[in-house]
Amino acid sequence: MERIGVFVCHCGTNIAGTVDVEKVAEELGKVDGVVFSTNYTYMCSSAGQQMIEQHIKDDKLTGVVLCSCSPRMHEKTFRACAERAGLNAYKVEVANIREQCSWVMKDPAEATEKAIALGKAAIAKTILDTPLVEGETPVTKRALVIGGGIAGITAALDIADAGFPVDIVEKKTTVGGKMAMLDKTFPTLDCASCIVTPKMTEVSQNPNIRILSYSEVCGVKGYIGNFQVDIKRHARYVDETKCTGCGACIEACPNKKVPNDFNLNLDNKKAINIPFAQAVPKVAAIDAEYCLHMKGLKNGKDNVCGFCEKACTAGAINFAQQEEILQEKYGAIIVATGYNPIDLSKFDEYAYNTSPDVVSSLEFERLCNASGPTNGHLKRPSDGKEPKNIVFIQCVGSRCAAGAEKGHEYCSKVCCMYTAKHAILTRDHYPDTNCYVFYIDVRTPGKLFDEFYRRAVEQYGVHYIKGMVGKVTPQADGTLDVQGSDLILNKQVHIKADMVVLAASIEPDKSARPLATMLTTSMDNNDFFLEAHAKLRPVESPTAGIFLAGCCQGPKDIPETVAQSSGAAAKAICLLVKDKLKNNPCTAQPNENACNGCGQCANVCPYGAISYIDKDFRGPNRTTITRHVSQVNTAMCQGCGACTVACPSGAMDLNGFSNKQILAEVDACL
Repeated sequence: MERIGVFVCHCGTNIAGTVDVEKVAEELGKVDGVVFSTNYTYMCSSAGQQMIEQHIKDDKLTGVVLCSCSPRMHEKTFRACAERAGLNAYKVEVANIREQCSWVMKDPAEATEKAIALGKAAIAKTILDTPLVEGETPVTKRALVIGGGIAGITAALDIADAGFPVDIVEKKTTVGGKMAMLDKTFPTLDCASCIVTPKMTEVSQNPNIRILSYSEVCGVKGYIGNFQVDIKRHARYVDETKCTGCGACIEACPNKKVPNDFNLNLDNKKAINIPFAQAVPKVAAIDAEYCLHMKGLKNGKDNVCGFCEKACTAGAINFAQQEEILQEKYGAIIVATGYNPIDLSKFDEYAYNTSPDVVSSLEFERLCNASGPTNGHLKRPSDGKEPKNIVFIQCVGSRCAAGAEKGHEYCSKVCCMYTAKHAILTRDHYPDTNCYVFYIDVRTPGKLFDEFYRRAVEQYGVHYIKGMVGKVTPQADGTLDVQGSDLILNKQVHIKADMVVLAASIEPDKSARPLATMLTTSMDNNDFFLEAHAKLRPVESPTAGIFLAGCCQGPKDIPETVAQSSGAAAKAICLLVKDKLKNNPCTAQPNENACNGCGQCANVCPYGAISYIDKDFRGPNRTTITRHVSQVNTAMCQGCGACTVACPSGAMDLNGFSNKQILAEVDACL
C-alpha cells in the first residue's frame, strides 16, 4: 500500500499570488494513496526540507510529491532531502505549478484547477515509481577547450594549473582570437596585445596544454566524464615540429596578392604566412588556394615555384601533407567559440558596399593598430589621407525591431564603450579631427564605464548626437554625406564626413550551431549557446559535462569573458577531480521479447547508447530462434526518451518515465 505525502509550496508569492495553495493541498489530500498533505511558504528552505524529512519518517511515506517550481530548479534538492530521510530519491516527483500555472495564468480559479490536475498527475506517477539505483562510471581526467581566444586561453590555463591536461582546438592558425586584433581596451586603454600575448605564450609553454591550431571538432560522442571527440587537423603544408618561425619562406614567396584575413582584407599577405609577429604557435601556413606550387600540382606540374621549400633550412615545407582526424577522449568540454561582427553588406543605407571609407568597428581597430595595414597611422582607405571628420554610428544590427531581417533584437553590450574608446584615441592622436557619435542610448554598465564615456565628452570634446542615421551618401569630392536626426534639437542634420565607422552588432561564430548539434546541447533563437539556468548555472550547458565561456553564450566584454571562463574552468575541475561519476538511472530499457530489431531507436539516439546483438530465444517445439534485438549502454544513455517515441513495437521503455506511468498521469489529469 502506497503512502504518499504531498507538499505544496507558496514560493513566496510566485505561486501563492495566483494559485490557492491551501485549496490545492486540501484537494490533493483527498486522493487515494495520499496520507499527508500540507502547504508551506518555502519548501526548498532548510525549515521546509526538515519538515519533509520529518514527515517521511513519522508518516512512513513511500513517496513524496512536491507542488512547486520547475524540477530543473530544485529536483536534486528534494531528492537529496528524501535520501536523508531514508527514502529512495527516485520516489520523489515534482509538479511544476509555478512555470506551468501561476506564471502563465491570470485567473486564480483556472490556475488553481490546473495546479490540482498537475498534482494528481504527479501522485499517479509516484504510485507507480520504482526505487532506482545510480550506477558509476570512471572519469577521463582530461579537458577539451573549443576556441583559442581569450576565453579559451583563460579556461585552459586555469584547468592546466589545477594539474589536468587540456587540449585547445582553434580553427585559425594561431590562438589569440579577436583580442589579438584590438589596439587598446576600455576603460583603462591598456594595450590589448600586451595583455593577451603573454597569455598566449603561457599557454604554449604550459606542459599540461596542447594547442591544436588550424583544427576543428568534427564529431562528438559519449557523455559526461567520457566524451569521444573527432578533431580534424587541416593541412598547413608546414611541419609544426620543424618550423622555427624564422620567416625565410615568407620572404621567398613571390605571391603578394593574397587577401589578409587577419587585417580583415584591408591589405594583402603572401601565400605562405604567419598572421602576426606574436602568433602562437609561430608556424607558417600555406594557403593552397593561392600557392603557385599547389596550383601547379593540381595541373600535374611539380616544378612550379617552390621557392619557400628552397628557402626553408629546417626542411619544414611539406606539400604532400594531408588533413588528418584525431580521435581523443575527454572528461569535460568547454565551448569558447567566440563571436563575429554582423555582415554589414546588408546595410546599404550606410554605403558600406559602395565606399571604402565606410568601415566596421573591427576594421577601424586594425587601421589604428601598430601591427595593422597602415602601421597604426589612421588613414582613409580610399586615398591614404588623414581624416578630419569621422562619424560613428551606433547599434548597426543591434536593437532592431522584432522581425527585422537585417539585424538582431538584442543589445550587443560592448558597442557604446568601444565607440567611446575609438573617439578618445582618435582625438588623442589627432586633436584636429572632429568625432561625431550618433546613438540611441549610451549604455555604460561596467566599473568605470560611465566615467570613461563622460571623459570622451568632457575631456576630448566628442560630439554625441542622440538620433539615428538614415543614409550615408558618397559625394563627388570623395567625402560622405551623413544624414541623421538630432532628437534633442528636433531637427535633421547633415555632416560632411571623411570616414564613417559602423558599430557592428556581434553575433555567434558560424561554427556554433553545427557544434551545438554535435554536442547535443541547446541554443537560443539568436544561436547563442543556452545556459542550464540563467542565474544559478550560468556557465553550464543543459548537457552534462559541457561548459560555456565567453561570447558563445551571449555578448560580453573582456573582463566578463575572463570571469566566465574561469567559472567554466572551475566547474570542469570539479568534474575532473572525481574518479567516478554517478549515472542517471532513468535510462532506456528494451523488452527483448517485443523488439523486432528494426533499428529505429538506434537511429534517433543522440548519444549512441543503443546497439544490436543477435540473441537466441526458445521457439515453438523447443526450437531455437536467433533474433536481432536492441541493447542499451546505460552509462551512455541520458534518458531523453527519443527511443521510446520512435519504437513502433512499444518494446522500448524508460525507467522512471515508463509508458505506464505517463498514461497514468494522463488519466489523472482527465
